[in-house]
Amino acid sequence: MRIGLLTEGGYPYASGEAHGWCERLVRGLAGHDFALYALTTHPRQEACGPVELPPNARLTGQAPLWGDASAHRRTAGRRARRRFAAHFGDLVAACAALAAGERAAGADGAAAGRADRFASGLYGLADLARAGAALPALLRSEDAVRVLEAVCHGPGASSVLQSAQVTDLLAVAAELESALRPLALDWYGDAGLAGVDLCHATSAGAAALPGLLAKRFFGTPLLVTEHGVRLREHYLAHPAAPRTAPVRALLTAFRRALAAETYARAALITPGGTRARRWQERCGADPARLRTVYPGREASPFTAVPDAAADDSATLVWTGAITPDKDLIGLLHAFAELRRAVPAATLRIIGGLGAHPEAAGYRAQCRALAAQLFPDEAADARSAGENPVSFEEFGDPTAPTPADAYASATVVVLSSAVEGFPRSLVEAMFCGRATVSTDTGAVCEVIGGTGLVVPPRNPRALADACRALLTDPERRARLGAAARARALELFTVEQNIAAFRGIYLELIAQAPGGPAGCGATAGDGVPRPFARPAESRMPGGPSPVGATTPTWARADRAGGRARRTRYGAAGEPAAGQVW
Repeated sequence: MRIGLLTEGGYPYASGEAHGWCERLVRGLAGHDFALYALTTHPRQEACGPVELPPNARLTGQAPLWGDASAHRRTAGRRARRRFAAHFGDLVAACAALAAGERAAGADGAAAGRADRFASGLYGLADLARAGAALPALLRSEDAVRVLEAVCHGPGASSVLQSAQVTDLLAVAAELESALRPLALDWYGDAGLAGVDLCHATSAGAAALPGLLAKRFFGTPLLVTEHGVRLREHYLAHPAAPRTAPVRALLTAFRRALAAETYARAALITPGGTRARRWQERCGADPARLRTVYPGREASPFTAVPDAAADDSATLVWTGAITPDKDLIGLLHAFAELRRAVPAATLRIIGGLGAHPEAAGYRAQCRALAAQLFPDEAADARSAGENPVSFEEFGDPTAPTPADAYASATVVVLSSAVEGFPRSLVEAMFCGRATVSTDTGAVCEVIGGTGLVVPPRNPRALADACRALLTDPERRARLGAAARARALELFTVEQNIAAFRGIYLELIAQAPGGPAGCGATAGDGVPRPFARPAESRMPGGPSPVGATTPTWARADRAGGRARRTRYGAAGEPAAGQVW
């Protein structure tokens, strides 16, 4: 089958986990063809260019969500402007109502009415763009600002929106134009999403918009996978330019409404863990259409790591991207407490800088604290001292590989105050290492009783847990063996690929005729399974209409009736026949 893979700020441009799981999925399902539709979120992604794709994938569409999309403006006619004002007004009014009632316990009918009005506005704008209107220019026009002003300053608007100034309205219009840009793309023709069997969106944000339109225009099933919920990332984001309260309120309401519409239209939603599942349910996702699929990790580089030495070694290893959320300051204070009980303990901090704007300054702060807490100790006045804390970075010629780093660990420690899916813990579990972690994100879900978990931002508890494992080799060995077995059962690439292979077949089986309007249904609207064969899309293959039936089997051929076979005149089983 042909899969339309819809990404936002990820594969095939971005690196890291946003790139990795899609890469593993595409390469693992080599029997399927993947048409990639990528939305880039930063100019550096396009500057670096896409990665080399496997033979079963090609970059079919690419569009930026940054920059000015209205460079080639066309003048909209009066009728198009009236339609735009009506549809955009519905969308903004639904967002304003959601912003006003976000903390209120509104009636279910009111929530449904908001959702219907948002959907009416969203798909109305899509239809307007499909009819040829310059939607990006309209979204940045004076008409859009007037609609925003009328809604924000109209009756029923919250006090926050009532305080919106012209600069706020312009900022909202610009943000909405960027977020709604996929509505005006040329991805919806016969050579685009009309020809895919299934749309797989990697988020419920902008990446899901092409999938929503493919479902609306062609009846294509939509699958949504979220490892990090886009709405949660919006709440936790630190924009370079601080936003005012009216701008935050409207944009947050828009993203909530878009997520709810995506979850309502998706055939299936696959969260990457329990935390993402909770967010999706809170945003209105039907629990019956939620199926957790853990992100797979490549186990082979780590399963070859030998078991930890059953001796009195005392090496703690921390790996990851250095950002303030990882609370390395707390880890260093915990290590200072630990050294009082285990003087031979050492700590290896291995990882590069994260994307947080304060990451570089935070690493310098951690280095300074380590030098202050653990001054270099020398045996005499002429020898050089050593610090029990080392800072290393993956990729450096002198730095170890991840597998070597875990191999050197007696205990792997995670000290985060905020965490998503802890990849470092999964890798440590593959290596059979005992772990000490803070109770945040999906940590407890991943560990499942095979490691020690302490409250976040509690250096004393972290030190006590590390001391308990460093001084008990037998306990470390038991926990490490259990961790390896759990990781190999739940978190491998193989289980992830097998899950999606089954999901793809399941969704296609529910819509065997393919997208609507492509010869998939009979005249009475009843689906005809496999009415559009795969070879109809191959260069030089038969056309979807007429050519799939041989001339000798056509009932209307000149000179006589069609030849009858055991399968009937048109390839259908003959009623009442037994063969």
